[in-house]
Amino acid sequence: MPISLSRRRFLVGAAGALGAAALGDGFLIEPVAIKVTRYDVPMPGLPRELDGLRIACVTDVHLHRGIHRAARATLAQLARERPHVVALIGDICNEHTDLEDLVTFAGRARGSVATIATLGNWEHDAGIDRRTGEKAYARVGAELLYNSATRISVGNAALTIVGIDDPVLGHPDVVRATRGLSGREPCVWVLHAPGYVGGIQPGTVPRPAAIISGHTHGGQVRLPMYTPYTPPGSGRFVAGWYRDTLAPLYVSRGIGTVSIPVRLFCPPELPIFTLKRSGERGAVPSDAAESPATPSYHSVEPHAIT
Repeated sequence: MPISLSRRRFLVGAAGALGAAALGDGFLIEPVAIKVTRYDVPMPGLPRELDGLRIACVTDVHLHRGIHRAARATLAQLARERPHVVALIGDICNEHTDLEDLVTFAGRARGSVATIATLGNWEHDAGIDRRTGEKAYARVGAELLYNSATRISVGNAALTIVGIDDPVLGHPDVVRATRGLSGREPCVWVLHAPGYVGGIQPGTVPRPAAIISGHTHGGQVRLPMYTPYTPPGSGRFVAGWYRDTLAPLYVSRGIGTVSIPVRLFCPPELPIFTLKRSGERGAVPSDAAESPATPSYHSVEPHAIT
């Protein structure tokens, strides 16, 4: 005798199966499915030596009691991609006791030309201050930027990277970080939480070609057309490009998880930005902030881009 199945029972069963599949994906698959995303960053007047330079942004790894699966997957992707510069922009570890894991991870995540870092709110909350962070990163040849700039040299050209301290629990100072910059040099900013960028008024500081941030996890758990939660410090930003700020702002979904080890419709991300020559160098806006002071640069030995 054929078995009959009511429409209601079928729908309930189908919904349960889909829910179980989503939970399985969210807990087991998606958290370690690192998605490499690629973007060109056009820079008018970019020196030929810097054309094609690639910057990989690693954020929100949240190392705790070891190098977890998502972190190992990220290191494998970096080994395949071989970016020239790796930017570790905060929340790389959770506790002060995780510093050794941070050092191990940073040592394996190094760029072929340079590795730079900033602090996130979790490092600040763990009592990892500027001096501690500088010492830890220096052990593997990485430079912590704390409201400061560094110059990465390639041949006779140089890229300036500005690093701003965490806006949530730190002491961000964009004026100090950009002091001495003219706005004419090729420049990219990195910082952890993007909400701070929304409060920077155009014309108050020299404008970079792009700003790269993280912190939001992209929401970590997302529903179709809806992101239920982003952490304080995110502002109106969730993930991807925003073109209505001081400069084009990119918000990475990051690598790790917090609270619950799940990602849903929000895979972890390793964004890679490629600098591209674009047109002629534009004039610096008349209201751009300039200072005669000497920039607080830290030189990096020249490398050839290969």
